[in-house]
Amino acid sequence: MGHIYFVRHGQTVWNVENKICGSTDSPLTELGHEQARQLGQKILAEGILADRILYSPLSRARDTAMEISAITGIPAMEEKRLTEQNFGKWEGTPRDGRDFREDKRNFVTDFEGGESMLRVCQRIYNLLDELKGQPEKVYLLVAHNGIARVVHSYFNNMSNEEYASFGIGNCAICRYDF
Repeated sequence: MGHIYFVRHGQTVWNVENKICGSTDSPLTELGHEQARQLGQKILAEGILADRILYSPLSRARDTAMEISAITGIPAMEEKRLTEQNFGKWEGTPRDGRDFREDKRNFVTDFEGGESMLRVCQRIYNLLDELKGQPEKVYLLVAHNGIARVVHSYFNNMSNEEYASFGIGNCAICRYDF
């Protein structure tokens, strides 16, 4: 039975400012870089083994992946499907905005100027199905909180409310077994 690891990128400028990043490129803070280096050391110390790191092309995930790769020696490769959801008109707005929270419950409707939750799930589920078909390989995925939510839902049944509120911390690592 195969497995994967999932990592959320380090802290970004917009995380500090409590803004929705989505597919907008918000760079890591110095703390975000340090979190990535600490995670790389943790992966080494705990003997976590992976054949390859797959990362979102957005700089916050790419930079996190490269810090981890430099420390662990795990080769890294960009995977476009790991790009964070495009939240359209909500990008750059407060994360805790009431209207955004309400709109987030509409899984089928594209965000104005963005993409729907179901479209994001489709691309991530397709990727996970491909990885599941390679049980001899272990991948470490470096992406975003919205993608963490989708990955978690692939492995666990969740209510709409659980899905909408699920999240992991910056540079948290989770293991999922197929």
